[in-house]
Amino acid sequence: MEVQYFKRYSYNLNRDMEFKVYGHAGRPVLYIPCQDGRFFDFENFKMTDTWAPWIESGQVMVFSIDTMDKETWSNKGADPRWRAERHEQWVRYITDEMVPFMRDMVNLRNGWTGYPGIMVFGCSLGATHATNLFYRRPDLFDRLLALSGIYTASYGFDGYMDDIVYNNSPVDYLKNMPYDHPYIHLYNLKKSVICVGKGAWEIPSSTGQLDDILREKNINTWVDYWGYDCSHDWYWWHKQVAYFVPYLLG
Repeated sequence: MEVQYFKRYSYNLNRDMEFKVYGHAGRPVLYIPCQDGRFFDFENFKMTDTWAPWIESGQVMVFSIDTMDKETWSNKGADPRWRAERHEQWVRYITDEMVPFMRDMVNLRNGWTGYPGIMVFGCSLGATHATNLFYRRPDLFDRLLALSGIYTASYGFDGYMDDIVYNNSPVDYLKNMPYDHPYIHLYNLKKSVICVGKGAWEIPSSTGQLDDILREKNINTWVDYWGYDCSHDWYWWHKQVAYFVPYLLG
C-alpha cells in the first residue's frame, strides 16, 4: 500500500496541518478521526487493514486529516463564540484547502479532469463532522459513511447557540430546510449511510432524531440500526465499514 505523509501550512487555521494519503489511485475518501483525533489514527486503529481491498486495488485513495476538537468541541472552558469560529475555520480548511488538494491528486493519479466527488467517512464525533460536511456541501461531497455519530451541535456547545453553531448542527438546519430546497435534489443524487448500534456507549436516539428529519424531508439516506450487541467501539466500526463500503462504491 502506498502511503504518503504531508505537512502543509493552512491559511485558514494559521498553522501547519498534517495528513496522510493511503493508496495510488481511485476515488477520494476523506477520513475524519474520532474526538480529539489525529491524522495517524486511521492507521493506528487498523482501518488501513479494513480498507485495504479497495485501497490496494486502486478503487480509493484515503486522505486522513487532523481534527481541531481540542480547541473547539472539546474545549468547554473557552468562549463558545471563539470555539465556533475556530471550528468554522477548520471547515473552511477542509473545503477550501483539502478538497482542491485531493481533487488535484486523484485527477493526476487517475488521468481524470474536472471535479470528482469525495466520500467523507468518520466514526463517533468524526461521524458528526462527516455528516455535517456532506449535508452542508453536497457540491463537494457525494458519499457519506457516518458510524455512531451525534448529530446536534449541543454535544459540543451545550446550551449555546449562534449562527455558526446552527450551521454546524445537522438536526437544526435540516429540520428547517424548505421542502423545495435545491440541496435535497443534490442529496438524492448521491449515496449516504448513517449507522448506529444499540449497545454500550451508543446513542441511537440522536441517529433516530436525524432519521425522522430525513424521512420528513424526503432525503434518501440509508439509516441502519444494529443490535444491542453492537457497542461504540472500533471492533464494530471495522465490521460496518466492510458491510457498507461495497454499497457506497457500487
